[in-house]
Amino acid sequence: MTTTRVLLADDHAVVRSGIANAIADLPGIVVVGEVGDGPALHAALAELQPDCLLLDITMPGFEPIADIGMIRMRYPGLKILVVSAYDDDVYVQGLLGAGVNGYHLKDQPLSDLRLAVQRVLAGERWICSPLVDKLIRLHEQPAPALTARQRELLGYLEEGLDNVAIARRSGLSVKTVENHLTRLYRHLGVQSRLEAVRYIHQHPGLLGRSGAVPRKDLEAAAFSRHALLIVDDSVRYRTQLRRMVARAYPGLTVYEADTINAALHIARVAAPGLAMVDVVLGDESGIECARQLHAAAPAMRIVLFSAYPDREFHRQGLQAGAVAFLDKKDLDAAALRELIDDALV
Repeated sequence: MTTTRVLLADDHAVVRSGIANAIADLPGIVVVGEVGDGPALHAALAELQPDCLLLDITMPGFEPIADIGMIRMRYPGLKILVVSAYDDDVYVQGLLGAGVNGYHLKDQPLSDLRLAVQRVLAGERWICSPLVDKLIRLHEQPAPALTARQRELLGYLEEGLDNVAIARRSGLSVKTVENHLTRLYRHLGVQSRLEAVRYIHQHPGLLGRSGAVPRKDLEAAAFSRHALLIVDDSVRYRTQLRRMVARAYPGLTVYEADTINAALHIARVAAPGLAMVDVVLGDESGIECARQLHAAAPAMRIVLFSAYPDREFHRQGLQAGAVAFLDKKDLDAAALRELIDDALV
């Protein structure tokens, strides 16, 4: 019988002991090590070369999305099962997109944990029942009724407009826009612009669009990395690019950012599979943005583009972790479809 070597990673010794006891009677399973923080985990992976990793994602010195992406790149054959108390749906989908093979909640029966380990080792995906139910409810819950003004504001948020630009477009004062947005967030049950835009994508009928995810596809969607991040300081160009993407791939989730910090936040929270970054980001460098995105989310493919490409930009971009460098004038619908097909489909 083939022996499967398992590494346990959790900052609580009693939890590690409980997991070890729970899987001890599984045939062919041997726990080869236990660690309690990020640095120890990376060292143990290199030294022990386990076949399966069971880990909590809230350990000290461990950045979940970035570290999972790095581990997945270094050990492509490693089976990774997250065992966590954290059930936030965005975070769960981000980790699944970053490359884990399954996500299990700590409060579930030990028999379910054993089943999760067996399924993951068999090459299957695993997501425990409460999380599947939560994701289904997330997609099936009816969207709240909105006024025409609220739908208008959501459309502006999706375009990536800030409050000043929204005020200019709508003819309202900035203070009035702020008040409207505060009430809108409360109405939708969200806390930020990013969450509001994500809410639109989860409820496409909210703005009179089609494209809801069928129930039978929900579990598959939970493991999808089919999301695109556009990083450009021009709202007009981001809008143009997003519309091109929407025509080619109506169901593709598109995030937008205009600064390095905003891009990093989206990369860590949402873990999109592809990022398209302009070389010039106002006073910031798109090449530096690519470098930081690559460090934060190694599994994400990064494409740089520029209206003024040259060989030096190309060389620096590839060194920063980009997989391609495009001229903006060559980025038409056909090129965009080919790019997304290659990276995400």
